[in-house]
Amino acid sequence: MALKAVHVSDVPNLDHVPDNASLSLYSTRLSKGVEMNRAATFKMPKFMVAGHRGNGMNVLQSTDGRMKEIKENSIMSFNSAAKHPIDFIEFDVQVTKDDCPVIFHDNFILSEDNGTIFEKRVTELCLSEFLCFGPQKEGRAGKSLLRKTKEGKILEWNVEKDDSLCTLQDAFQQVESSLGFNIELKFDDHIVYQQDYLIRVLQAILQVVFDHGKDRPVIFSSFQPDAALLVRKLQSTFPVYFLTNGGTEIFYDARRNSLEEAIKVCLEGGLQGIVSEVKGVFRNPGAVNKIKDAKLSLLTFGKLNNVSEAVYMQHLMGIDGVIVDLVQEITEAVSDLIRPSKMGEAESLAEGDGEMEVKSKPQFSQMELSFLLKLIPELIQL
Repeated sequence: MALKAVHVSDVPNLDHVPDNASLSLYSTRLSKGVEMNRAATFKMPKFMVAGHRGNGMNVLQSTDGRMKEIKENSIMSFNSAAKHPIDFIEFDVQVTKDDCPVIFHDNFILSEDNGTIFEKRVTELCLSEFLCFGPQKEGRAGKSLLRKTKEGKILEWNVEKDDSLCTLQDAFQQVESSLGFNIELKFDDHIVYQQDYLIRVLQAILQVVFDHGKDRPVIFSSFQPDAALLVRKLQSTFPVYFLTNGGTEIFYDARRNSLEEAIKVCLEGGLQGIVSEVKGVFRNPGAVNKIKDAKLSLLTFGKLNNVSEAVYMQHLMGIDGVIVDLVQEITEAVSDLIRPSKMGEAESLAEGDGEMEVKSKPQFSQMELSFLLKLIPELIQL
C-alpha cells in the first residue's frame, strides 16, 4: 500500500460519484428509527444499546465463558443478539482484493498448516480465499483459524458455538430485518491510505448497502478520519460517526487524540456524531456538553460498558447510547434502570406472594451527580 497521506479537502467533487459506481446516493429514503433533517443533524430516538460484533466480541484468553460463547462477527452472533431488545449491532467491514465487503475485525487472518502458521492480510485475499477459513456452510471443516492477542500470543479460535465467516451482503439478507447495522469501516492504523483506494473501498461497501439495505437502519463509523469524511461526502442518506479513543491512546494523526479534535472533525465534515472509548468520556466529562452544544450525537464503546452502573451513569450524563459485549445483561439493566415502564413511572412493579415488589433505579440529587462527575475522572486514571 503506497504511503501517501490524503485529506478529504484535497479530493475534488466527491459529492458526485463516478458513473461506474451506479449508486443512488442521494435517495430520500431515511433509516427507520433515526431522524435526519436537511441539515444532516441526527437524533437518536432513545437511549441506544448496540451489540459489539453482534452478541459480543471474543476474548479467547478470558476466563469468562461469555466472551467465548458465539463466534464474533457472524450471522449466528448477529441473530443471537437480535433476540434481545437491542437497537443495533456493530460490526467491522473490510473489502477483499476483488472488491467484496466482508465482516471481520482483525487486519490479518491466521491459520496453521502442518505445524506452520500463516498470516495473511484480509484485504489481500479474494473472497473465495477468505471464506475458506473456519467452519464451512456445507458443514465440512475449512482451514484452521487462529487469533493473535495484543500481547502477540497466538491462540486457536475456539468458541462454544462456531459459525462460518460472512459477507456484508449475507448480513443484510440473513439477519433480522428490524435490527439496525452500525457498520464500522475498518482500516489498518499503521497504513496511510491513498485517496483512490479509500474511494474504491467505500464505493464497494455503499453498493451493497444501497442494493440490499431496504429499510434497515444503518450507521457508518470509522477510526480513519479521512474514510469517515469521504463516506459522508459520498452519500447523504445514512449518519456517519467518527470513532475515537478519546485520548486514552495517542496516534500519529492528531485528529484521533481527543474528544475536542473529534468534534472538529465532525463539524468540518458534516458528520452526525462521535463514538468514543468510554474511558475517554469519563476522564473528560466536560466534553459531553461541548458535543451536545455542537448538536452531535455521542455513543461509547469499551469494557466499562459491560458494567450496568457505568451505563446508567452515561445515561445521566446525556450520552445517547452504548456498544456492549454482554448484550443480555446490559439490555436487562437498561430496561430496569432507564426505560420507563408502561405506567410511565421510573420504577417497575412485579407481583409477589400477595405483595407488590418495587424495583427502583438509583436516585441522585444534582449535587451528588456533580460530585460523581468530578470524582470519576480521578478514578478512571488507571
